[in-house]
Amino acid sequence: MIIDTALQPDGAISDRAFQYGDACFTTMAFRNGSIAHLPAHLNRMQTACERLKIPFTDWQRLEQHLADLAINEEQKVVKLIISRGSGGRGYGIQGADSPVAYLSQHPMPAHYAQLQQDGVHVGLSPIQLGHQPLLAGLKHNNRLEQVLIKADPASANFDDVLVTDIQGMLVEASAANLIWCQNGCWFSPDLSLCGVEGIMKGVVSNWLASHGKTLHQVRAMPSVLQNAEAVFITNALMGVIPVREFTCESNSYRWIPAQANALLQDFQQYLTEQTQSGAGD
Repeated sequence: MIIDTALQPDGAISDRAFQYGDACFTTMAFRNGSIAHLPAHLNRMQTACERLKIPFTDWQRLEQHLADLAINEEQKVVKLIISRGSGGRGYGIQGADSPVAYLSQHPMPAHYAQLQQDGVHVGLSPIQLGHQPLLAGLKHNNRLEQVLIKADPASANFDDVLVTDIQGMLVEASAANLIWCQNGCWFSPDLSLCGVEGIMKGVVSNWLASHGKTLHQVRAMPSVLQNAEAVFITNALMGVIPVREFTCESNSYRWIPAQANALLQDFQQYLTEQTQSGAGD
């Protein structure tokens, strides 16, 4: 079943997405008449459903529905949630065999373009992520850690915060992936224990591969960033945003956004071509 909340706003309170967070989601950018990186978003959802054992099968109709969205605005946020649906007894999933795809539309934040030029000031969240390899990489609906990160007073002092795991290793930003360049090599935190594998991170990785470079996945502490030539946060809505300053405890590390963006000289052209061609992750 596919429910467009613009047409049918009330979801069932018995839905397991509401009851247990038994669902996965992706947040997409609608620009210039279509959803950017739609194949990558659908691949993400298929992977999540397989790993969560959500038996959603109506992928062709869902893809067509998304491709046919009639949005009378240049930019929009489209959110897709696939829930296991209603049914089952307690946490048990027997009888919960009618998954539901929910679609909703939201305004695109207006400040992202400015952030791409000015960069962001990030701090370090005191909230650390626990390890759960079974869920690592997935954008599932259990987001309480992220809610606590956003609710922590320290987050209010910065544009965003970087987050570590319970061993103090870098994972991501509050709602974005983290990428940095050091000595001409590119790095991103390893997400095999926790964190979300983002769509834009995948696009950057593909762009680097087209230049004969690799985005290395590493376990690293926040102090590694002091030697970076440039640091970026990425997600499917805001794209690639340079970090101009990182405040960690009593230390601050600074970068010049224009110099950071220079490292991505032809990335915006690559991004435009990928969007126009419908290519993705």
